[in-house]
Amino acid sequence: MTGFESRVPFPGTFRLSEAASTLLDALAAVGGRPFVVGGSVRDALLEPELTFKDVDVEVFHLDVDAVAAALRTVGLVDEVGRAFSVLKVRVDGQDFDVSLPRREVKSGDGHRGFDVVADPRTSLVKASARRDFTLNALLFDPATGELVDCWGGLDDLRAGVLRHTTPAFAEDPLRVLRAVQFAARFGLRLAPETAELCRELVGEFEHLSTERVWTEWYKIATRGKHMARALTVLVETGWDVHFPELSALRGLKQDLRWHPEGDVFTHTGLAGDQAARLADEAGLVGDDRAVIVLGTLLHDVGKVDHTQFSRRKDGTLKVSSHGHAEAGVAPARTFLRAIGAPHHLTRRVLPLVAEHMVTASTNKPTAAAVRRLARRLAPATMTEWALVVEADKGGRGRGSRPGGTGPWLALAEEVGAEQTPVTGLLRGEHLIEVGMMPGPAFGPLLRAALAAQDDGEFEDEAGAKTWLAARLHTSS
Repeated sequence: MTGFESRVPFPGTFRLSEAASTLLDALAAVGGRPFVVGGSVRDALLEPELTFKDVDVEVFHLDVDAVAAALRTVGLVDEVGRAFSVLKVRVDGQDFDVSLPRREVKSGDGHRGFDVVADPRTSLVKASARRDFTLNALLFDPATGELVDCWGGLDDLRAGVLRHTTPAFAEDPLRVLRAVQFAARFGLRLAPETAELCRELVGEFEHLSTERVWTEWYKIATRGKHMARALTVLVETGWDVHFPELSALRGLKQDLRWHPEGDVFTHTGLAGDQAARLADEAGLVGDDRAVIVLGTLLHDVGKVDHTQFSRRKDGTLKVSSHGHAEAGVAPARTFLRAIGAPHHLTRRVLPLVAEHMVTASTNKPTAAAVRRLARRLAPATMTEWALVVEADKGGRGRGSRPGGTGPWLALAEEVGAEQTPVTGLLRGEHLIEVGMMPGPAFGPLLRAALAAQDDGEFEDEAGAKTWLAARLHTSS
């Protein structure tokens, strides 16, 4: 693709915060030509009612010293990225990245044999050519109120297509995972030529740090709404090979009586879509949303080793996967470790994978069953578990149905186990009161007391003491 500068009145209104306007005015006042760049331009076209605060700015016609001096007049400047011609400034509590345009200088052989240097006089076409996708290469000119489009990004955005800008895309293989992330967030389709370029970068994955990989997966889990589309793009790029726990679900058959939507991979994407929707309806953000989405994306990874095939009397294929929920814990842990998920999130996701089939046994739980489930789920909660179960049952195309978690949640609320397991009534102090010395014997006895409490053998402290006396009498 060859770029050329195209200008049109900005469709709708680009709403900038007062701090952003102050920053732009300060740069223009000293002869700079600042443009708003990056995701905020894209997002302003998608959601024109938003007001943008922490925008990215690229400044033409000024060197880095002049930019820094202008920024100091409006806020606190952080020059840690100065060597890369990037400055950070905080204005009225809002953070901005301010950069200078850059161009390539040939320094060696091959597609990576280039150095990148600041060039305040370079053209908008050359400057925007270094951005990853055409819809992220759009610029907003605050001086004229125009949208500047050098690479057909507006048409791609309207068509829902994710297309790389130039071959410079290949300089950072993380951009492949960014493609998956943008597909998850905006439901975009990958342009064929971009998919081909991504496949050429499959071997570059090993050079990415786990921290950078996790940044993209976290955005998928916290912002993504289109998980089926994201998984499709992951396959189209060929990068699913780097996530074998998910890739192994492709083509893995399911019983059409329960899963008319198709294989486990297809079900995983549809269930992921449901998880995102349910999490948003519940008002979940950040880690809380990530737990639901990741738990759902991983809920069936145990089916890879726990799927059996047989024939019914009528000759139809019968597919079963007994034990797959518990078996999914190990591959789910492997996946989460590989993408860099922090331990505190992993601890919440794994119980959701292990327990997502509980309602298959009964929709009429007892209080004891609810208390035991809440304890097995911790530090995840009954509420989180219910969202994953409902996403699983709701991600089956025409076979979707309610997950049957209502009675479980109602009982959990009744017994006080909706968010945390019921607190143990028998404590170490009670053991000391009856003459026991603190030591290794405390742990098994307190665990047994918790199990008895969950089973309803006692419901208050007096009952716990009675249970303890009987237990000690039996063992003496």
